[in-house]
Amino acid sequence: EILIPAMDELNRVFDEIRNDQDFFKEYYSLLMNYSGRPTPLTYADRLTDYFGKGRIYIKREDLNHSGAHKINNVLGQGLVMKRLGKTRVIAETGAGQHGVATAIMAAKMGFQATIYMGAEDVARQYANVFWMKQLGAEVVPVTSGTATLKDAINEALRDWSGNFDNTHYALGTACGARPFPEMVTFFQSVISKEIKQQAQQQLDGRNPDRIYACLGGGSNAMG
Repeated sequence: EILIPAMDELNRVFDEIRNDQDFFKEYYSLLMNYSGRPTPLTYADRLTDYFGKGRIYIKREDLNHSGAHKINNVLGQGLVMKRLGKTRVIAETGAGQHGVATAIMAAKMGFQATIYMGAEDVARQYANVFWMKQLGAEVVPVTSGTATLKDAINEALRDWSGNFDNTHYALGTACGARPFPEMVTFFQSVISKEIKQQAQQQLDGRNPDRIYACLGGGSNAMG
């Protein structure tokens, strides 16, 4: 209940920007000039030969700055933070990709960053923890519960409940209260917008017959 004012404020700003073409242009310009979009749609000739039917293409989200699709979401939420006047960002992370992306965004935009990560994941994902710290983020190991992602989300929500006056919670997956699932989907939809354009050029004006997406928390699949 304590977070209702923060959620109301976030919903108001998201409703303002979701149909604002100027905001989307600013957002995509940042992705293009900082993260390296558009990512290629690569024809997998040897995989196609292996299966012997169809033509298989791979959308190369691994070539984004940070090595994953997570940067799409956090750069968008960083622009939302500026509209909200927030100066500190918190995030949860499991394997560490969202944490690294959040740390990159905070370093780029001049925010203070705190990343909550289950102690089990901290031990398993040392390289990502190293880069978060190198980028200036504070990494907080969470030892409660199973010491994994669910518990990191709980700790991030506790932090946000006490600090939402200057803090934004950059949730990285398609879960939580409105507008988070919609906001994550909105920012990750750059993937499918690009595929639509690239398919016209590379697939003789056709759209793909099928699209397969990896699914963990859901942000890539929703995009």
